[in-house]
Amino acid sequence: MKFSSVALGLLAATAHGFTTSPHFGLKHSSFMPQPSASSASSPLQSLQSARSTTTSLNAATLKKGSDEKTEEAFVPMRPPIDLDWDDIGKQLKDSFGYSDKDVEAYSKLSKEELLETYESMQLARLFENACNQQYMGGKIRGFMHLDNGQESIPALVSDSIRKTDKKYSYYREHTHALASGVSPGAVMAELMMKEGGTCKGAGGSMHIFDPETYFQGGWALVSEQLPYAAGAAKSILQDRVLGLSDGDDFKKRDVAPPKDDDRISVVFIGEGGSQNGRMAEVLNSAAKDNLPLLILVIDNGRAINTFTPDIATNSDVYKQGAHYGVPGILVNGENAEDVVKAGRATVDYVRKNGPAILQVHTYRFNGHSPADPEHERGRKDEKKWARASQDPIKIFEQKFTSEGVVTDEELAAIKKKVQKQVKEAVEFADASPMPPVELAKELEFPDAPDTDYNLKIPPAFAAEVNERTISKEKMDTIQEHIANLRAKSDAGEITIGDAINLAIHEEMLRDPTTTMHAEDLQAGSSYDIPKLTQQTYGQTRAADEIIDEGHFIGKALGEGMNGYRPIVELMNTNFGIYGMAELSSAGNTFATTGGKFDMPMTIIGAGGTAPNQSLGAEHSQPFHAYVMGIPGLKIGTAASPAAAYGITKSMIRDNGPTFLFAPVKMMKEAKGSVDLDKCLPLNKAALLNEASDEAVNGGKAVTVLTYLHGVKEAEISLEAIQEEGLDIDLIELRSLKPLDKETIRKSLARTHKLAILDESTYSGGVGATISAIISEEMFDELDAPVKRLCMDDAPVPYASSMEKAVVKRSSDLIDAVAELVMKQH
Repeated sequence: MKFSSVALGLLAATAHGFTTSPHFGLKHSSFMPQPSASSASSPLQSLQSARSTTTSLNAATLKKGSDEKTEEAFVPMRPPIDLDWDDIGKQLKDSFGYSDKDVEAYSKLSKEELLETYESMQLARLFENACNQQYMGGKIRGFMHLDNGQESIPALVSDSIRKTDKKYSYYREHTHALASGVSPGAVMAELMMKEGGTCKGAGGSMHIFDPETYFQGGWALVSEQLPYAAGAAKSILQDRVLGLSDGDDFKKRDVAPPKDDDRISVVFIGEGGSQNGRMAEVLNSAAKDNLPLLILVIDNGRAINTFTPDIATNSDVYKQGAHYGVPGILVNGENAEDVVKAGRATVDYVRKNGPAILQVHTYRFNGHSPADPEHERGRKDEKKWARASQDPIKIFEQKFTSEGVVTDEELAAIKKKVQKQVKEAVEFADASPMPPVELAKELEFPDAPDTDYNLKIPPAFAAEVNERTISKEKMDTIQEHIANLRAKSDAGEITIGDAINLAIHEEMLRDPTTTMHAEDLQAGSSYDIPKLTQQTYGQTRAADEIIDEGHFIGKALGEGMNGYRPIVELMNTNFGIYGMAELSSAGNTFATTGGKFDMPMTIIGAGGTAPNQSLGAEHSQPFHAYVMGIPGLKIGTAASPAAAYGITKSMIRDNGPTFLFAPVKMMKEAKGSVDLDKCLPLNKAALLNEASDEAVNGGKAVTVLTYLHGVKEAEISLEAIQEEGLDIDLIELRSLKPLDKETIRKSLARTHKLAILDESTYSGGVGATISAIISEEMFDELDAPVKRLCMDDAPVPYASSMEKAVVKRSSDLIDAVAELVMKQH
């Protein structure tokens, strides 16, 4: 459709002086003069031709009688687009395969539907205005990002997105939450840090979550929500394959989704964030698995406040999917009616066929946040112009009242209704109490550190799901594999990799909601950890992933938020560096959501740095130390098959994110037995050798804390230490976080001396953290300063001759024990 003459009156200033193609090169009719033949373009041409139109002001001469007056007509850096319903229909036919009849079916909204669209937009606008007032009054703190000017998007959401669809937004998500059905009072209370908020005041403006409406964030790191939404879409496919659905408590139950289940996952992202590499990864994954995923691109031309074409070669985000067979469509966000109609068509396509991109061209009336200075080129002038001429609410009002479709009185009644609703939301937030101080620590972990995982009850539907999803032939094969591994354990011959693989298969059979993600998964990866998972449980439960750990850790997060227990195997834990953003958010999720979303996720991999490892610097980084500072993440280590098996089983059963590090050079070398069918605690160290009473009484005993390859090095040194009349309490730190301070304190009460053989660096390492804790909390037990045997801050060299200067080993431990006891070098 075309804008009415009244609506176009709002845009008159923009019509003057355009001589080049507008943004996206769209149809030239209502907004500006027709271009010359040489500048003519197709309806969906790229924005490149718009870049020459960056002059901020254009002088136009206006004549009134014999007098001449000069008036400056504002020319925006990013011109508006003139895109009528015929243009949208053509896109639907060309890109989505719709017929003329199909397009016609989407071409009209009833009066009732138009009024609902208007109400959605007014709720978004008035709520954000109220947020701004509360922010200026000091009741909302921190960063806040308002959505004024982009109200057609929540109108689309309110119209086409259902309660059971999964929704993943970014930090400018208030209006998306409201349109999804989240209580305005709860959203406002969250912003005002109140216990009545969606997340009990733990999340704030950038982190709105609501289980009942499947509104799953509010995520603050740009573009991180993309793989999470893909994981949520994958969970829908998993429900269908396994025959499971959510109960009233949002836990999985043995009830199949309806045959016409057409739930989708929706992810909101800006055109600036869409330039992130995660976009390509998600498009690939969405196309490969045919995920029911709608990528809703909110294109306001500003990446934070920077003019997006200044930093992005191509802002035609809706075309990015073409390489993957994912269709896209562009609509004008100032025309709310067309946004809703195109939204219906696009959402219906996703429900029936698979992934799609919907890009909405908008203008944001506010800066990135109230705290930003907005010094960027052209931003202030653009905002002033956009408020005057590109307001979707004003355009809607003038179009439909002038055409006699709705009356001013009807619109006024809706606005009055919404004003009351917003006022009540503010009153609710004001009356809600602040959350108690104790809540912060309660939200650290979903499962208490001292949880006994042996007592966790498996799903009652496990046998039924396994029977209908695993063929008899495959079940026979995997049971034979499990029997062989258990026999290896009985013989004392099982490796660390095989012990983890055994634990994984036992847990995947025990709980069919357990899933697997890994690179090289079909081949068993490097250490057989995911061996036979895809061959047994299928591609939907066991995914062979592209080579980007951040992508599949992110997808695992989305699955974990939606009732599944993902396991992520990292071929080498240092590859997890690619996934730091996703690991950080996994650790924060339970707390940020006020405890409303568990975050089960088990990450397992081989890592650490052994003497003579010869893997070079990048494969020898102490990633376990890098992630120590991530809140909410339980971190374990295992230097034996027994530890690896028992810890893996417990981690998979935990309702929060966990990370198990295994020693890379001992994965196939270390062999032994495991305590079959038993879970180990996730908060306990293991005393591997207890110093003799004689050594303790003679002051010749030392407590040694170590982990990963350090366990082997300490065991190698034990005989030499004892030959000198000395002895050690050798403690394996199987839990780096939470730290087993009780076991350490008990040992120090005997030895009063401490050496830490640490597989991380001098600065910021595990040993540094533990040493500080002991100095603060156990200082009275020490007779000497803590002796740290840690890696040097220099990168680990490849050559063994140089490596000795960086990586500590058994000989260093022998010297350290002697020094502590005898004060000699």
